[in-house]
Amino acid sequence: MATSVPLQRGRIIPEDRKRKGIRGRLAWLLLPFLLVLSACSNRPLPFPEAEQELIVLTHAGPLTYDTEGGMSIGFEHDLVQMFATKLGVPVRFVVVPRHEIHERLMRREAHMAAGWFSPTSSKSFAFSDPFLSTPDVLVRHEDALPLRNLEQLRGQTVVAQSNRQYRALRELQKQAPNLTIRESRADTPLDLLADVASRKVEIALVDQAIASIGQNYYPTLQTGLEVGEAQPIAWMFPADGDARLYEQAQAFIAGIRDSRALTALNDRYLGHLERLRPMDVVIFIERIESLLPRYRELFLQAQQETGLDWRLLAALSYQESHWNPLNTSPTGVRGIMMLTEDTADRMGVSNRLDPNESIIAGARYLNILKSYIPQSTLEPDRTWQALAAYNIGPGHFNAARRLAGRKGVDGDSWFEMKKILPLLARPEYYANLKSGRARGGEAVILVENVRLFYDILLRHQPGSAFGNQESGISKS
Repeated sequence: MATSVPLQRGRIIPEDRKRKGIRGRLAWLLLPFLLVLSACSNRPLPFPEAEQELIVLTHAGPLTYDTEGGMSIGFEHDLVQMFATKLGVPVRFVVVPRHEIHERLMRREAHMAAGWFSPTSSKSFAFSDPFLSTPDVLVRHEDALPLRNLEQLRGQTVVAQSNRQYRALRELQKQAPNLTIRESRADTPLDLLADVASRKVEIALVDQAIASIGQNYYPTLQTGLEVGEAQPIAWMFPADGDARLYEQAQAFIAGIRDSRALTALNDRYLGHLERLRPMDVVIFIERIESLLPRYRELFLQAQQETGLDWRLLAALSYQESHWNPLNTSPTGVRGIMMLTEDTADRMGVSNRLDPNESIIAGARYLNILKSYIPQSTLEPDRTWQALAAYNIGPGHFNAARRLAGRKGVDGDSWFEMKKILPLLARPEYYANLKSGRARGGEAVILVENVRLFYDILLRHQPGSAFGNQESGISKS
Protein backbone atom coordinates (compact mmCIF):
# COMPACT_ATOMS: atom_id res chain seq x y z
CA MET A 1 0.00 0.00 0.00
CA ALA A 2 1.37 3.44 -0.93
CA THR A 3 2.19 5.85 1.93
CA SER A 4 2.75 9.60 1.91
CA VAL A 5 5.95 11.16 3.29
CA PRO A 6 5.71 14.81 4.47
CA LEU A 7 8.15 17.22 2.91
CA GLN A 8 10.78 18.48 5.34
CA ARG A 9 12.10 22.04 5.18
CA GLY A 10 15.69 22.18 3.99
CA ARG A 11 15.69 18.78 2.33
CA ILE A 12 16.43 18.40 -1.35
CA ILE A 13 13.71 16.34 -3.00
CA PRO A 14 14.89 14.27 -6.00
CA GLU A 15 13.23 15.16 -9.32
CA ASP A 16 11.39 11.86 -9.55
CA ARG A 17 9.92 12.36 -6.09
CA LYS A 18 8.97 15.94 -7.00
CA ARG A 19 7.09 14.65 -10.02
CA LYS A 20 5.36 12.00 -7.93
CA GLY A 21 4.31 14.64 -5.40
CA ILE A 22 2.93 16.91 -8.11
CA ARG A 23 1.06 14.03 -9.72
CA GLY A 24 -0.40 13.06 -6.36
CA ARG A 25 -1.67 16.61 -5.63
CA LEU A 26 -3.12 16.82 -9.15
CA ALA A 27 -4.88 13.50 -8.66
CA TRP A 28 -6.55 14.76 -5.48
CA LEU A 29 -7.58 17.98 -7.22
CA LEU A 30 -9.01 16.10 -10.22
CA LEU A 31 -10.71 13.39 -8.18
CA PRO A 32 -14.12 15.12 -7.98
CA PHE A 33 -14.10 15.67 -11.73
CA LEU A 34 -13.07 12.06 -12.38
CA LEU A 35 -15.90 10.82 -10.19
CA VAL A 36 -18.39 12.97 -12.06
CA LEU A 37 -17.01 11.75 -15.39
CA SER A 38 -17.24 8.15 -14.22
CA ALA A 39 -20.83 8.68 -13.16
CA CYS A 40 -21.66 10.26 -16.50
CA SER A 41 -20.15 7.36 -18.41
CA ASN A 42 -22.63 5.01 -16.73
CA ARG A 43 -25.61 6.97 -17.98
CA PRO A 44 -27.66 5.59 -20.87
CA LEU A 45 -26.22 6.53 -24.23
CA PRO A 46 -28.25 9.26 -25.91
CA PHE A 47 -30.10 8.79 -29.19
CA PRO A 48 -27.52 8.76 -32.01
CA GLU A 49 -28.06 11.86 -34.09
CA ALA A 50 -26.61 12.41 -37.58
CA GLU A 51 -22.89 11.52 -37.81
CA GLN A 52 -23.05 9.81 -34.39
CA GLU A 53 -22.67 6.04 -34.16
CA LEU A 54 -25.24 3.48 -33.18
CA ILE A 55 -23.18 1.24 -30.89
CA VAL A 56 -24.28 -2.40 -30.84
CA LEU A 57 -22.99 -5.27 -28.73
CA THR A 58 -22.89 -8.66 -30.40
CA HIS A 59 -20.96 -11.93 -30.34
CA ALA A 60 -19.33 -14.07 -33.01
CA GLY A 61 -21.55 -16.56 -34.78
CA PRO A 62 -22.91 -17.45 -38.22
CA LEU A 63 -26.21 -15.68 -37.56
CA THR A 64 -24.95 -12.80 -35.42
CA TYR A 65 -21.57 -11.46 -36.58
CA ASP A 66 -19.05 -13.20 -38.76
CA THR A 67 -16.54 -12.38 -41.47
CA GLU A 68 -16.64 -13.79 -44.97
CA GLY A 69 -13.58 -12.93 -46.97
CA GLY A 70 -12.96 -9.75 -45.00
CA MET A 71 -16.58 -8.56 -45.08
CA SER A 72 -18.73 -8.43 -41.96
CA ILE A 73 -21.83 -10.60 -42.35
CA GLY A 74 -24.55 -12.26 -40.31
CA PHE A 75 -28.34 -12.19 -40.12
CA GLU A 76 -28.33 -9.86 -37.12
CA HIS A 77 -25.47 -7.80 -38.55
CA ASP A 78 -27.40 -7.12 -41.74
CA LEU A 79 -30.66 -6.42 -39.93
CA VAL A 80 -28.98 -3.89 -37.63
CA GLN A 81 -27.33 -2.28 -40.66
CA MET A 82 -30.78 -1.84 -42.19
CA PHE A 83 -32.03 -0.25 -38.96
CA ALA A 84 -29.05 2.12 -38.78
CA THR A 85 -29.60 3.11 -42.40
CA LYS A 86 -33.21 3.96 -41.58
CA LEU A 87 -31.97 6.09 -38.68
CA GLY A 88 -29.44 7.74 -41.00
CA VAL A 89 -26.45 6.98 -38.76
CA PRO A 90 -23.40 4.70 -38.99
CA VAL A 91 -23.25 1.60 -36.82
CA ARG A 92 -20.33 0.26 -34.78
CA PHE A 93 -20.43 -3.37 -33.71
CA VAL A 94 -18.59 -4.32 -30.52
CA VAL A 95 -17.92 -8.06 -30.71
CA VAL A 96 -17.46 -9.65 -27.28
CA PRO A 97 -17.94 -13.11 -25.76
CA ARG A 98 -21.63 -13.87 -25.42
CA HIS A 99 -21.53 -14.11 -21.63
CA GLU A 100 -20.21 -10.53 -21.34
CA ILE A 101 -23.02 -8.85 -23.26
CA HIS A 102 -25.50 -8.51 -20.40
CA GLU A 103 -22.94 -6.95 -18.04
CA ARG A 104 -21.59 -4.57 -20.70
CA LEU A 105 -25.08 -3.46 -21.65
CA MET A 106 -25.87 -2.80 -17.99
CA ARG A 107 -22.73 -0.65 -17.88
CA ARG A 108 -24.23 1.35 -20.79
CA GLU A 109 -21.36 0.52 -23.15
CA ALA A 110 -23.76 0.32 -26.10
CA HIS A 111 -27.17 1.47 -27.23
CA MET A 112 -28.41 -2.09 -27.74
CA ALA A 113 -27.39 -5.71 -28.19
CA ALA A 114 -28.12 -8.00 -31.13
CA GLY A 115 -27.05 -11.56 -30.36
CA TRP A 116 -29.88 -13.96 -31.30
CA PHE A 117 -31.51 -13.32 -27.92
CA SER A 118 -34.88 -14.54 -26.70
CA PRO A 119 -36.74 -12.16 -24.37
CA THR A 120 -36.56 -12.78 -20.62
CA SER A 121 -38.35 -11.33 -17.60
CA SER A 122 -35.23 -9.46 -16.44
CA LYS A 123 -36.00 -5.97 -15.16
CA SER A 124 -32.56 -4.79 -16.29
CA PHE A 125 -33.39 -5.04 -19.98
CA ALA A 126 -36.10 -4.18 -22.43
CA PHE A 127 -36.63 -6.40 -25.46
CA SER A 128 -37.96 -5.43 -28.83
CA ASP A 129 -40.82 -7.26 -30.44
CA PRO A 130 -39.50 -10.44 -32.10
CA PHE A 131 -38.55 -10.45 -35.76
CA LEU A 132 -38.16 -14.24 -36.01
CA SER A 133 -38.88 -17.42 -34.06
CA THR A 134 -36.81 -20.60 -34.00
CA PRO A 135 -36.98 -23.83 -31.95
CA ASP A 136 -34.21 -25.58 -30.05
CA VAL A 137 -33.11 -29.05 -31.08
CA LEU A 138 -30.96 -31.77 -29.54
CA VAL A 139 -27.87 -32.67 -31.57
CA ARG A 140 -25.54 -35.63 -31.28
CA HIS A 141 -23.14 -37.69 -33.42
CA GLU A 142 -24.68 -39.90 -36.11
CA ASP A 143 -23.07 -43.01 -34.58
CA ALA A 144 -25.20 -42.58 -31.46
CA LEU A 145 -28.83 -43.61 -31.20
CA PRO A 146 -31.13 -40.83 -32.39
CA LEU A 147 -33.07 -39.03 -29.68
CA ARG A 148 -36.77 -39.62 -30.28
CA ASN A 149 -38.32 -39.17 -26.82
CA LEU A 150 -37.65 -37.74 -23.37
CA GLU A 151 -37.17 -41.17 -21.84
CA GLN A 152 -33.85 -41.46 -23.68
CA LEU A 153 -32.52 -38.41 -21.81
CA ARG A 154 -32.58 -40.08 -18.41
CA GLY A 155 -29.06 -40.10 -17.00
CA GLN A 156 -27.72 -38.13 -19.96
CA THR A 157 -25.64 -34.93 -19.91
CA VAL A 158 -26.68 -32.18 -22.28
CA VAL A 159 -24.43 -29.21 -23.04
CA ALA A 160 -25.86 -25.74 -23.63
CA GLN A 161 -24.26 -22.42 -24.47
CA SER A 162 -26.90 -19.72 -24.07
CA ASN A 163 -29.37 -18.77 -21.35
CA ARG A 164 -32.22 -19.69 -23.66
CA GLN A 165 -31.07 -23.31 -23.87
CA TYR A 166 -30.37 -23.40 -20.11
CA ARG A 167 -33.95 -22.35 -19.41
CA ALA A 168 -35.29 -24.97 -21.81
CA LEU A 169 -33.20 -27.71 -20.22
CA ARG A 170 -34.26 -26.72 -16.70
CA GLU A 171 -37.87 -27.14 -17.80
CA LEU A 172 -36.91 -30.46 -19.34
CA GLN A 173 -35.45 -31.63 -16.01
CA LYS A 174 -38.98 -31.62 -14.60
CA GLN A 175 -39.81 -34.47 -16.99
CA ALA A 176 -36.35 -36.08 -17.01
CA PRO A 177 -35.08 -35.55 -13.45
CA ASN A 178 -31.83 -37.45 -13.99
CA LEU A 179 -30.81 -35.10 -16.78
CA THR A 180 -27.55 -33.21 -16.16
CA ILE A 181 -26.95 -29.77 -17.67
CA ARG A 182 -23.40 -28.66 -18.45
CA GLU A 183 -22.10 -25.33 -19.70
CA SER A 184 -20.27 -25.25 -23.01
CA ARG A 185 -16.70 -23.94 -23.09
CA ALA A 186 -16.84 -23.35 -26.83
CA ASP A 187 -16.43 -19.81 -28.14
CA THR A 188 -19.23 -19.94 -30.72
CA PRO A 189 -22.24 -22.15 -31.46
CA LEU A 190 -20.39 -23.70 -34.41
CA ASP A 191 -17.49 -24.56 -32.12
CA LEU A 192 -19.94 -26.36 -29.84
CA LEU A 193 -21.22 -28.35 -32.81
CA ALA A 194 -17.62 -29.13 -33.74
CA ASP A 195 -17.21 -30.62 -30.26
CA VAL A 196 -20.26 -32.80 -30.85
CA ALA A 197 -18.92 -33.90 -34.23
CA SER A 198 -15.59 -34.89 -32.65
CA ARG A 199 -17.38 -36.69 -29.77
CA LYS A 200 -15.98 -34.32 -27.14
CA VAL A 201 -19.61 -33.53 -26.33
CA GLU A 202 -22.23 -36.28 -26.43
CA ILE A 203 -25.41 -34.18 -26.68
CA ALA A 204 -25.94 -30.46 -27.18
CA LEU A 205 -29.03 -28.30 -27.29
CA VAL A 206 -28.79 -25.58 -29.94
CA ASP A 207 -30.96 -23.32 -32.03
CA GLN A 208 -32.33 -25.25 -35.01
CA ALA A 209 -31.05 -22.60 -37.43
CA ILE A 210 -27.53 -23.06 -36.03
CA ALA A 211 -27.92 -26.83 -36.29
CA SER A 212 -28.89 -26.53 -39.97
CA ILE A 213 -25.78 -24.48 -40.67
CA GLY A 214 -23.58 -26.79 -38.64
CA GLN A 215 -24.71 -29.92 -40.47
CA ASN A 216 -23.19 -28.55 -43.66
CA TYR A 217 -19.85 -28.11 -41.91
CA TYR A 218 -20.02 -31.31 -39.89
CA PRO A 219 -22.14 -33.88 -41.77
CA THR A 220 -21.73 -36.45 -39.01
CA LEU A 221 -24.16 -34.46 -36.86
CA GLN A 222 -27.72 -35.66 -36.46
CA THR A 223 -30.61 -33.64 -35.08
CA GLY A 224 -33.25 -35.22 -32.92
CA LEU A 225 -35.91 -34.08 -30.53
CA GLU A 226 -37.14 -30.50 -30.58
CA VAL A 227 -37.26 -29.09 -27.06
CA GLY A 228 -40.11 -26.74 -26.25
CA GLU A 229 -41.82 -24.40 -28.67
CA ALA A 230 -40.21 -22.03 -31.14
CA GLN A 231 -38.63 -19.13 -29.28
CA PRO A 232 -38.80 -15.47 -30.37
CA ILE A 233 -35.62 -13.66 -31.43
CA ALA A 234 -35.39 -9.99 -30.45
CA TRP A 235 -33.02 -7.10 -29.76
CA MET A 236 -32.05 -6.14 -26.22
CA PHE A 237 -31.85 -2.64 -24.74
CA PRO A 238 -31.00 -1.27 -21.27
CA ALA A 239 -34.24 -0.94 -19.30
CA ASP A 240 -33.51 2.76 -18.76
CA GLY A 241 -32.11 3.30 -22.27
CA ASP A 242 -33.14 6.02 -24.66
CA ALA A 243 -36.91 5.72 -25.16
CA ARG A 244 -36.81 7.31 -28.60
CA LEU A 245 -34.33 4.70 -29.89
CA TYR A 246 -36.43 1.86 -28.50
CA GLU A 247 -39.55 3.25 -30.16
CA GLN A 248 -37.69 3.60 -33.47
CA ALA A 249 -36.54 -0.02 -33.21
CA GLN A 250 -40.08 -1.18 -32.52
CA ALA A 251 -41.39 0.74 -35.52
CA PHE A 252 -38.62 -0.67 -37.72
CA ILE A 253 -39.35 -4.27 -36.70
CA ALA A 254 -43.08 -3.78 -37.15
CA GLY A 255 -42.44 -2.51 -40.66
CA ILE A 256 -40.04 -5.27 -41.67
CA ARG A 257 -41.56 -8.34 -40.00
CA ASP A 258 -43.70 -9.35 -42.98
CA SER A 259 -41.62 -7.61 -45.65
CA ARG A 260 -39.74 -9.04 -48.61
CA ALA A 261 -36.55 -7.59 -47.13
CA LEU A 262 -36.76 -9.90 -44.12
CA THR A 263 -37.67 -12.83 -46.36
CA ALA A 264 -34.63 -12.10 -48.53
CA LEU A 265 -32.43 -11.88 -45.44
CA ASN A 266 -33.71 -15.23 -44.24
CA ASP A 267 -33.05 -16.67 -47.68
CA ARG A 268 -29.51 -15.32 -47.76
CA TYR A 269 -28.45 -17.01 -44.53
CA LEU A 270 -30.72 -20.04 -44.34
CA GLY A 271 -32.35 -20.56 -47.72
CA HIS A 272 -29.53 -22.50 -49.37
CA LEU A 273 -28.81 -24.92 -46.53
CA GLU A 274 -30.99 -27.84 -47.60
CA ARG A 275 -29.65 -28.30 -51.14
CA LEU A 276 -26.84 -30.76 -50.41
CA ARG A 277 -27.27 -34.27 -49.08
CA PRO A 278 -25.14 -35.18 -46.05
CA MET A 279 -23.11 -37.59 -48.20
CA ASP A 280 -22.36 -34.76 -50.66
CA VAL A 281 -20.88 -32.76 -47.79
CA VAL A 282 -18.89 -35.75 -46.51
CA ILE A 283 -17.33 -36.27 -49.93
CA PHE A 284 -16.58 -32.57 -50.35
CA ILE A 285 -14.83 -32.31 -46.99
CA GLU A 286 -12.79 -35.43 -47.77
CA ARG A 287 -11.71 -33.92 -51.08
CA ILE A 288 -10.72 -30.67 -49.37
CA GLU A 289 -8.06 -32.74 -47.63
CA SER A 290 -7.12 -35.15 -50.40
CA LEU A 291 -7.58 -33.28 -53.68
CA LEU A 292 -7.66 -29.53 -53.12
CA PRO A 293 -3.97 -29.26 -52.06
CA ARG A 294 -2.95 -30.18 -55.63
CA TYR A 295 -4.61 -27.02 -56.99
CA ARG A 296 -4.59 -24.66 -54.01
CA GLU A 297 -1.56 -22.71 -55.23
CA LEU A 298 -3.21 -22.16 -58.62
CA PHE A 299 -6.33 -20.79 -56.96
CA LEU A 300 -4.16 -18.55 -54.79
CA GLN A 301 -2.40 -17.20 -57.87
CA ALA A 302 -5.78 -16.51 -59.47
CA GLN A 303 -6.81 -14.62 -56.35
CA GLN A 304 -3.66 -12.53 -56.49
CA GLU A 305 -4.36 -11.52 -60.07
CA THR A 306 -8.13 -11.03 -59.96
CA GLY A 307 -8.88 -10.15 -56.33
CA LEU A 308 -11.46 -12.93 -56.13
CA ASP A 309 -11.30 -15.05 -52.98
CA TRP A 310 -9.48 -18.27 -53.90
CA ARG A 311 -12.01 -20.25 -51.89
CA LEU A 312 -14.85 -18.87 -53.99
CA LEU A 313 -12.98 -19.95 -57.13
CA ALA A 314 -12.32 -23.36 -55.62
CA ALA A 315 -16.01 -23.70 -54.71
CA LEU A 316 -17.03 -22.84 -58.27
CA SER A 317 -14.47 -25.27 -59.67
CA TYR A 318 -15.72 -28.08 -57.42
CA GLN A 319 -19.30 -27.48 -58.46
CA GLU A 320 -18.27 -27.52 -62.11
CA SER A 321 -15.81 -30.42 -62.22
CA HIS A 322 -15.27 -31.82 -58.70
CA TRP A 323 -11.67 -30.61 -59.21
CA ASN A 324 -11.17 -32.97 -62.12
CA PRO A 325 -8.99 -31.20 -64.74
CA LEU A 326 -9.96 -33.75 -67.39
CA ASN A 327 -13.70 -33.40 -66.93
CA THR A 328 -15.74 -33.07 -70.13
CA SER A 329 -19.49 -32.61 -70.46
CA PRO A 330 -21.67 -33.97 -73.29
CA THR A 331 -22.01 -30.38 -74.56
CA GLY A 332 -18.25 -30.00 -74.97
CA VAL A 333 -17.53 -27.90 -71.86
CA ARG A 334 -14.16 -29.03 -70.50
CA GLY A 335 -11.56 -28.73 -67.78
CA ILE A 336 -11.36 -27.99 -64.07
CA MET A 337 -13.32 -24.73 -64.59
CA MET A 338 -15.55 -26.24 -67.32
CA LEU A 339 -14.87 -23.60 -69.98
CA THR A 340 -16.71 -23.54 -73.28
CA GLU A 341 -14.61 -23.45 -76.42
CA ASP A 342 -15.71 -19.88 -77.13
CA THR A 343 -14.80 -18.73 -73.61
CA ALA A 344 -11.44 -20.48 -73.80
CA ASP A 345 -10.66 -18.74 -77.10
CA ARG A 346 -11.71 -15.41 -75.67
CA MET A 347 -9.48 -15.88 -72.62
CA GLY A 348 -6.51 -17.10 -74.67
CA VAL A 349 -6.55 -20.67 -73.38
CA SER A 350 -4.70 -23.13 -75.63
CA ASN A 351 -5.50 -26.26 -73.59
CA ARG A 352 -8.66 -26.35 -71.49
CA LEU A 353 -7.50 -29.55 -69.80
CA ASP A 354 -4.47 -27.79 -68.31
CA PRO A 355 -5.49 -26.60 -64.81
CA ASN A 356 -2.79 -23.91 -64.91
CA GLU A 357 -4.57 -22.27 -67.84
CA SER A 358 -8.12 -23.16 -66.89
CA ILE A 359 -8.17 -21.79 -63.33
CA ILE A 360 -6.77 -18.35 -64.14
CA ALA A 361 -8.98 -18.10 -67.24
CA GLY A 362 -12.08 -19.01 -65.22
CA ALA A 363 -11.19 -16.38 -62.60
CA ARG A 364 -10.65 -13.70 -65.23
CA TYR A 365 -13.88 -14.60 -66.96
CA LEU A 366 -15.86 -14.42 -63.69
CA ASN A 367 -14.40 -10.97 -63.08
CA ILE A 368 -15.49 -9.89 -66.58
CA LEU A 369 -19.00 -11.15 -65.88
CA LYS A 370 -19.06 -9.17 -62.64
CA SER A 371 -18.22 -6.04 -64.59
CA TYR A 372 -21.35 -6.63 -66.69
CA ILE A 373 -23.59 -6.59 -63.61
CA PRO A 374 -24.99 -3.07 -62.99
CA GLN A 375 -23.25 -1.06 -60.27
CA SER A 376 -26.57 -0.84 -58.44
CA THR A 377 -26.22 -4.55 -57.53
CA LEU A 378 -24.38 -4.77 -54.24
CA GLU A 379 -22.35 -7.62 -52.77
CA PRO A 380 -22.82 -10.46 -52.27
CA ASP A 381 -25.68 -10.42 -54.79
CA ARG A 382 -23.28 -9.13 -57.44
CA THR A 383 -21.09 -12.21 -57.10
CA TRP A 384 -24.05 -14.63 -57.05
CA GLN A 385 -25.43 -13.07 -60.23
CA ALA A 386 -22.05 -13.29 -61.95
CA LEU A 387 -21.92 -16.98 -61.04
CA ALA A 388 -25.32 -17.49 -62.65
CA ALA A 389 -24.04 -15.76 -65.80
CA TYR A 390 -21.00 -18.08 -65.68
CA ASN A 391 -23.43 -20.98 -65.97
CA ILE A 392 -25.89 -19.80 -68.64
CA GLY A 393 -23.86 -17.06 -70.32
CA PRO A 394 -24.12 -13.27 -70.06
CA GLY A 395 -26.65 -13.03 -72.91
CA HIS A 396 -29.18 -15.27 -71.20
CA PHE A 397 -28.57 -13.66 -67.83
CA ASN A 398 -29.08 -10.16 -69.23
CA ALA A 399 -32.32 -11.41 -70.76
CA ALA A 400 -33.38 -12.57 -67.30
CA ARG A 401 -32.56 -9.11 -65.91
CA ARG A 402 -34.73 -7.50 -68.59
CA LEU A 403 -37.51 -9.96 -67.87
CA ALA A 404 -37.27 -9.04 -64.18
CA GLY A 405 -37.69 -5.39 -65.11
CA ARG A 406 -40.78 -6.11 -67.19
CA LYS A 407 -42.31 -8.05 -64.31
CA GLY A 408 -41.56 -5.26 -61.85
CA VAL A 409 -39.05 -7.38 -59.94
CA ASP A 410 -35.86 -6.01 -58.37
CA GLY A 411 -33.13 -7.27 -60.70
CA ASP A 412 -30.41 -6.25 -58.24
CA SER A 413 -31.60 -8.86 -55.74
CA TRP A 414 -30.37 -12.43 -56.07
CA PHE A 415 -33.35 -13.49 -53.97
CA GLU A 416 -35.65 -12.12 -56.68
CA MET A 417 -33.55 -13.31 -59.63
CA LYS A 418 -33.75 -16.88 -58.32
CA LYS A 419 -37.44 -16.78 -59.18
CA ILE A 420 -36.92 -15.22 -62.61
CA LEU A 421 -34.15 -17.43 -63.99
CA PRO A 422 -36.21 -20.66 -64.19
CA LEU A 423 -38.70 -18.79 -66.42
CA LEU A 424 -36.10 -18.81 -69.21
CA ALA A 425 -36.99 -22.46 -69.84
CA ARG A 426 -40.70 -21.76 -70.30
CA PRO A 427 -41.94 -21.14 -73.89
CA GLU A 428 -44.26 -18.29 -72.96
CA TYR A 429 -41.20 -16.36 -71.80
CA TYR A 430 -38.25 -17.42 -73.96
CA ALA A 431 -40.31 -17.13 -77.17
CA ASN A 432 -40.17 -13.36 -76.70
CA LEU A 433 -36.46 -13.21 -75.88
CA LYS A 434 -33.72 -12.79 -78.50
CA SER A 435 -31.42 -15.03 -76.49
CA GLY A 436 -33.91 -17.91 -76.68
CA ARG A 437 -34.33 -20.76 -74.22
CA ALA A 438 -31.97 -21.29 -71.30
CA ARG A 439 -31.85 -23.65 -68.33
CA GLY A 440 -32.11 -20.90 -65.78
CA GLY A 441 -33.08 -23.31 -63.02
CA GLU A 442 -29.71 -25.01 -63.36
CA ALA A 443 -27.99 -21.65 -62.88
CA VAL A 444 -29.86 -21.20 -59.60
CA ILE A 445 -28.78 -24.65 -58.41
CA LEU A 446 -25.16 -23.93 -59.34
CA VAL A 447 -25.12 -20.67 -57.40
CA GLU A 448 -26.78 -22.13 -54.31
CA ASN A 449 -24.36 -25.06 -54.28
CA VAL A 450 -21.36 -22.78 -54.75
CA ARG A 451 -22.58 -20.69 -51.83
CA LEU A 452 -22.62 -23.80 -49.66
CA PHE A 453 -19.23 -25.06 -50.82
CA TYR A 454 -17.81 -21.58 -50.25
CA ASP A 455 -19.22 -21.46 -46.70
CA ILE A 456 -17.69 -24.86 -45.95
CA LEU A 457 -14.30 -23.81 -47.37
CA LEU A 458 -14.34 -20.66 -45.24
CA ARG A 459 -14.76 -22.90 -42.22
CA HIS A 460 -12.20 -25.53 -43.21
CA GLN A 461 -9.69 -23.20 -44.89
CA PRO A 462 -9.68 -20.08 -42.66
CA GLY A 463 -7.37 -17.13 -43.10
CA SER A 464 -6.15 -15.50 -46.25
CA ALA A 465 -3.62 -16.19 -48.91
CA PHE A 466 -1.81 -13.01 -47.99
CA GLY A 467 -0.89 -12.76 -44.33
CA ASN A 468 -3.85 -12.27 -42.03
CA GLN A 469 -5.82 -10.02 -44.34
CA GLU A 470 -8.94 -11.56 -45.79
CA SER A 471 -9.22 -11.09 -49.52
CA GLY A 472 -12.97 -10.74 -49.72
CA ILE A 473 -15.41 -12.13 -52.25
CA SER A 474 -13.95 -9.60 -54.60
CA LYS A 475 -11.79 -6.52 -54.58
CA SER A 476 -13.39 -5.27 -57.76
